[in-house]
Amino acid sequence: MRRLRNVKIVATLGPASNDHDTIRALYLAGADVFRLNMSHGTHEDIRARHAIIRKVEAELGRPIGILADLQGPKLRVGTFTDDEAELVEGAAFRLDLNEAPGDASRVRLPHPEIFAALEPGAALLINDGKIRLSVETCGPDFANCTVVVGGTISNRKGVNVPDVVLPLAALSDKDRTDLDFVCDLGVDWLALSFVQRPEDVTEARALVRGRAAIMSKIEKPAGVRAFDAILAVSDGIMVARGDLGVECPVQNVPPIQKRLVRDARAAAKPVIVATQMLESMIESPVPTRAEVSDVANAIYEGADAVMLSAESAAGDYPVEAVTTMNNVAIEVEGDITYREVIEASRRANRTTVAEGIVAAAREIAETADIRAICCFSESGTTVALTARERPRVPIIALTSVQATARRLALTWGTHCVIVGDVDRFKTAVVQAVRAARRDGFAEASDQIVVTAGIPFNVPGTTNILRVAPCEERLIYRSEPE
Repeated sequence: MRRLRNVKIVATLGPASNDHDTIRALYLAGADVFRLNMSHGTHEDIRARHAIIRKVEAELGRPIGILADLQGPKLRVGTFTDDEAELVEGAAFRLDLNEAPGDASRVRLPHPEIFAALEPGAALLINDGKIRLSVETCGPDFANCTVVVGGTISNRKGVNVPDVVLPLAALSDKDRTDLDFVCDLGVDWLALSFVQRPEDVTEARALVRGRAAIMSKIEKPAGVRAFDAILAVSDGIMVARGDLGVECPVQNVPPIQKRLVRDARAAAKPVIVATQMLESMIESPVPTRAEVSDVANAIYEGADAVMLSAESAAGDYPVEAVTTMNNVAIEVEGDITYREVIEASRRANRTTVAEGIVAAAREIAETADIRAICCFSESGTTVALTARERPRVPIIALTSVQATARRLALTWGTHCVIVGDVDRFKTAVVQAVRAARRDGFAEASDQIVVTAGIPFNVPGTTNILRVAPCEERLIYRSEPE
């Protein structure tokens, strides 16, 4: 089941993609990782989707990654006497803790932690930024504001506070319950919402206890400002452009996306570009040209993965959306400009033996007639370093650890193969050759590069590189024990 592209596709599951046949069709169309959105559905819904994914995985014999996305704290206004009110530009509007229903002059904001952080001049955005307020005066239980951008405000609309770091934990009580549930269930990645500071990640890591890799969602200006520190303690990054596009000026989002993708790649950590990539395909079988360009730009930037949200979870054309994304990726990666951009953005930051080995593997593959780079890795670290190099040939990740193979399903250019334990280098080379030939990467007359670590099965020991022929009898003649 070889993909003809390097970038990975993450597909969100939901009401439109709940059954076995649809999930199987999504994988066959190109989905590499499935996202379980903890904002929607009960634990039993999530358990059922997880079980179907693992059944499809067993049927197809390919490791499939599962990403559970925590909801994070939700900040919302209260209710209104008539369910809604009309705010006029220039008018005064008050937010407070009064439980009485609101009107055109005030409404409850049941989050004292927001009042504690506000200062005069701060902006408050309501309903995805459609309404904008400016704080004039504030206290521990109120904020008197001026309406900068008016419109209709209705019950329980979301609130964004872009100008301050809120004294809120990234994990709500619901998130803590969900975290334990999905980690016990057996997901591979845990996406953490509302990340503002590195401490948000370290708190979650203590609760995860090694049961899943942690992906930090960057969706707030505070997260962008603290990105270097957040990246250092995260296993992966999601550029969550939904709230980011609300809280930042829209013209700032593309350069932020580009910087975050490049920095994550330099750190050898997978990065997903998410939100509204093919939004029109919720209702249409064909995307807009602008959406196709958006997907293409993320691929040109070197993102590890692009993600579908409502398109595959609740849309009318989930399989078609994945197919479209797959086709765009194949076309972009076949463009000569793609290689020029990817190679021009490669950062040389090699300080370890393993980093030198994978850099040499990429250079050999690009100067000789090499069909694939085969990496033996227990932890997946060497595979991630190889993917950072963005080689021109496929990466075959061979591991005896099923969890590692599933987690690497998110990593750029990686074809994961689960193998038995290996204790000799000759055996490793034979395993690599068999995988390359069986899965259509090489023929008997071809060569591959094999990287591994001696002693075997010890993480972090990658220290050997071999150019190997793909005919087994030649291996047995030339390969040392």
